[in-house]
Amino acid sequence: MSHDDSPVDGNLKLSASFNEIEIALNQLTEKYKSDIAKMKRLERIRTEFLGNVSHELRTPIFTIQGFLETLLNGALEDPKVNRKFLEKAASHTENLNNLLNDLIDISMIESGEMRLSFRYFNLMDFLTEVVKEFDQILAEKNLQIEIGQFNRKLEVFGDKSKLRQVFVNLIQNAIKYSNSGKIEIIIEEEKTSVLLIIKDSGLGIPETDIERIFERFYRVDKTRSKDIGGTGLGLAIVKHIIEAHQSRIEVKSKVGVGSEFSFRLKK
Repeated sequence: MSHDDSPVDGNLKLSASFNEIEIALNQLTEKYKSDIAKMKRLERIRTEFLGNVSHELRTPIFTIQGFLETLLNGALEDPKVNRKFLEKAASHTENLNNLLNDLIDISMIESGEMRLSFRYFNLMDFLTEVVKEFDQILAEKNLQIEIGQFNRKLEVFGDKSKLRQVFVNLIQNAIKYSNSGKIEIIIEEEKTSVLLIIKDSGLGIPETDIERIFERFYRVDKTRSKDIGGTGLGLAIVKHIIEAHQSRIEVKSKVGVGSEFSFRLKK
């Protein structure tokens, strides 16, 4: 028997093999535990999401149903209330439609079905078009939007349609939580990118809530949020779209002073 074939060497090799198997099994067990934890977390998120969706859909549906039943039970013939009830039902129908649209958007984004079309476009023309959509509500709330000074020929690279959705959501938020004053859109040109800031002088966001505002259906002030509308999905959609542009949305806020939402786009 050669030295290489000695029983001691054979036992050492066997022991080493068992050690390798043990390590592999331990790694497999840890991965299995991790996968189970991940699955449980996803299931919990799914359950919470479905519960939130059911609640959010139920509210406007029941409200609309209540107005229609009241009208059918005689209020339709009362000129003092019939128009008012119909207007309220129409308003809740619009809220329901917005919620369904946002649910479709978030579903497409999170399933990877969101398609982006990147191209260069003029930033000033884009911002002017977006801001114009808010003329009426700005006048009603005694607010104004101010676009800061920057190179009017500056072009940025991105999906114009999706970025319009980002600005509309951020401006809507700024308007909702502001009672007067101005909303600023600040543009800072950098070497290879453009920093865009939407700044308001509204209620502000408590520090404890800042980390959670991009969660689906999360509302800082649930009572006030319900009163002023919104689907609770707007900021989640904003976050996904900005990340799809290889960027990141950041927030600075102080209660009673206002908030700043910022992100970068390639130029």
